[in-house]
Amino acid sequence: MTGKERLMTVLLAPHVSEKSALVSEKANQFVFRVRTDATKPEIKAAVELMLEVKVDSVQVVNNAGKTKSFGQRLGKRSAFKKAYVRLAQGQTIDFVGIDS
Repeated sequence: MTGKERLMTVLLAPHVSEKSALVSEKANQFVFRVRTDATKPEIKAAVELMLEVKVDSVQVVNNAGKTKSFGQRLGKRSAFKKAYVRLAQGQTIDFVGIDS
């Protein structure tokens, strides 16, 4: 896989939650689910390439999968990685205008 192809697969989806909406308003940060093997420089390059914005900083969080019981069976939720991407001053991402 070449460098540009890899960058196109780094971002999986925007992570929508109350906390992500709060940091979006207050700190100009956007939250994305990313590949578990993605690095901060790759995430920064992927956001700049795909969304055409200037990224100021990236913070990542590894979420471990929780063990849950489904009736009498035990199951495990998948682990995932989130990236908090802070945009440069004056930059914004409009998710409403993006076609699904």
